[in-house]
Parts: sequence; structure tokens; C-alpha cells
Amino acid sequence: MVWLRAKHRKTESALVKGLGRKLIEAHEEERAWLARELHDDISQRLCMLRVRLGNLNGTETSLLELRQGLEYAAQEVANLATDLQGLSHRLHPSKLEFVGLATSAADYCGAVADQHKVQIDFRAENMPSDLSPEISLSIFRVLQEALQNAIKHSGSQHFEVLFNHNSTEIHLAVQDRGRGFDVAQAMKGRGLGLTSMKERVALVGGELSIESRPQNGTTVYVRVPLRPTMKAGHSAG
Repeated sequence: MVWLRAKHRKTESALVKGLGRKLIEAHEEERAWLARELHDDISQRLCMLRVRLGNLNGTETSLLELRQGLEYAAQEVANLATDLQGLSHRLHPSKLEFVGLATSAADYCGAVADQHKVQIDFRAENMPSDLSPEISLSIFRVLQEALQNAIKHSGSQHFEVLFNHNSTEIHLAVQDRGRGFDVAQAMKGRGLGLTSMKERVALVGGELSIESRPQNGTTVYVRVPLRPTMKAGHSAG
């Protein structure tokens, strides 16, 4: 019995170390993604805006050209502010600790829908208000990744996000009716971040599964157990 317990502890320790290593890799991928967004997108757009504004200083610039240039600059500044807010929210969803998972997720879906000009149907059924910070953040991160993947890869303009819970578990489903993909093949690569999503959920004792077939859409399912000390049935408003 002693050697069995020792073997179990050794296996458990190896699993934790493996998950920790993969989570660090996922964090590094996230930082690399952020660096690319800042350099290839935000930085380039700021440079273009600076050039456009510089051109307005020309002595031959007409009043109409000046007005159009300023309108363009104002719109581009507004777009940059929206995109930077999205990056900030992705890095640290501070609303989670103040308004809870359901409200934060609803606000995020609304912002993403506006940014990408898509439709996102959001439902949260009787969500508890006292989720642990670890569970809330883990589920929120998976929602972000799943929704961004769907918008980027599915080709669909209509998405569904559903939260619900029972006395023991929180459930999340993110669905699209787009082109779909081969899940087994995608898991072999690193492009969609599927492995990091699974690892995030596993770290809070949950499970993630994906149903998808080419040309038949995709659904990401998340199931996370509630902690025994939680009080079920409290609404997040």
C-alpha cells in the first residue's frame, strides 16, 4: 500500500509539472501574440496616422482635404482606442472581480460583436455570484479563445454563447455554424490554442471537449465542477 501511495504521488506530481510547463508555454504564446499585435497592427496604424496628419500640413491642402483628413484621423483614433481596450481586456479582465463571470462575459461578447460586426447570442441561466477567482478567470479565458477562434476561422457571422449551472457544475458552450475543422488534426498543431484551453480548464478540475466537422460548424463545451463550499443558486444579476 505504501508503494502504491508513493507511485500515486509521483504520477500526480509529474502531471502537475507537465500542466505547469504547458501553461507557461501558453503564456509565452500569449505574450508573443501581444507583441505581434502591437508591432504589426497598432504600431503600423499609428505610423500611417502620423503620415496622414503630416500631409495635412502642406501649403496646397484645401479646406475640404483638411476636413476629410481630420475626420479620418478622428475615426482611426476611435478605432485604435477600441482595439487597445480589447487588448487590455484580454490581458486582464478586471471586471470579473467586481461584477462576476456572467456580466463580464456578456459585456465581452457585446464588445466583440461590435468590433467584428457579427452577431453573438448570449445567454446566462441562473449563474452563481460566488465563483472562485480561479474558476471565473479560467472559464473567461476559454470563452475569449474559443470566440476569437470561431470568428477568425469559421467564416460564420452568427455565434452562440451559453452559460448555465447546476448544483455541482458550471457549463459553457460556444457554438458557430461555420466551416468546421478536423479536431484531431488541429490538436496536433499549435495554431488554434486548443491545447492551452484544455489545460486551463484542467487546472480547475474541469473538462473541455470540441465537436466539429468540416462544413458543419463547431461547438466548444466546458464543464467545471463547483467547489464544495460554494452556495448554489445565487444569481450574478
